[in-house]
Amino acid sequence: MFALVVKFDLFDADRAAAFDQLVAETVKSITENEPGTLVYATNTVDGEPLSRIFYEVYRDRDAFKEHERQPHTRRFLDKRSEYVASFRVEFLAPAVAKGLPA
Repeated sequence: MFALVVKFDLFDADRAAAFDQLVAETVKSITENEPGTLVYATNTVDGEPLSRIFYEVYRDRDAFKEHERQPHTRRFLDKRSEYVASFRVEFLAPAVAKGLPA
């Protein structure tokens, strides 16, 4: 498996709403077109209305690379700067888990 967490800090409430719409469109395409993407969970953060956290789990690094090549992912990456003030990516080494393949 290959996993990562991304935290996005958005500019303002209006752009947060537009970002959320972009995310919804992107996740729909991920669900329909990416069998190697095992988990793609997007979250709001309690007490931080302008923050979003994504938790992503891929079958392997190749599945992640394939995700990065998809047109819907390229569109998301190209447009995110309109909404995102800053972001941080943490690549994970999955260890013990419930609900994920071993």
